[in-house]
Parts: sequence; structure tokens; C-alpha cells
Amino acid sequence: MNIEFTGKIWFWKGPAPFYFVTVPEEQSRDLHFISGSVTYGWGMIPVTVRLGQTEWTTALWPKDGGYIVPLKASVRKAEKVAEGDSVTLRLEVVV
Repeated sequence: MNIEFTGKIWFWKGPAPFYFVTVPEEQSRDLHFISGSVTYGWGMIPVTVRLGQTEWTTALWPKDGGYIVPLKASVRKAEKVAEGDSVTLRLEVVV
């Protein structure tokens, strides 16, 4: 399953601060539909993500009935993006 969407980078200031992009509602519904066959626990869904020329593997985190994509510092630096920027992400989920 491949998904592409555009969203804004946001910062979570929790005990382990991190940057994320929220998967839109429609694509989150599609992911939820297949989550039972791809999750490895706690609702996390392993994915390969592409932002610009940078590709990496990570896991989507469940949040508020949808999913969020964590953005590593190395990815943000390589693609010169920061909090508040709109980015287009391509996700590949192996079903």
C-alpha cells in the first residue's frame, strides 16, 4: 500500500520531544483498515517514508484515532525543513 499526502511539521514538547506530520483522516482510515495485519504492537505500523530525496524506515504512531509520522533530525536537516513547513510524504506499507 502506498500513500502520499501533504501536511505541516509540528513539534511535540512531551517528555521525549519530537517532530511529526499528521496523516490526514482519509489515509488514516485506510491505514486503520489494514493495521491488524501489519502492526507489530501498540498500534505501530512499520513504513518506508520518502520526503524529497530522503528515504528512511520508521513506524507510524497511533494518535487520536489517526496516525502520525515521526521526522528524524537527520531527515529534517537533509531536506532543510522545520516546524510549520508543509511537506509531502510518501509512505510505503508492506501488507
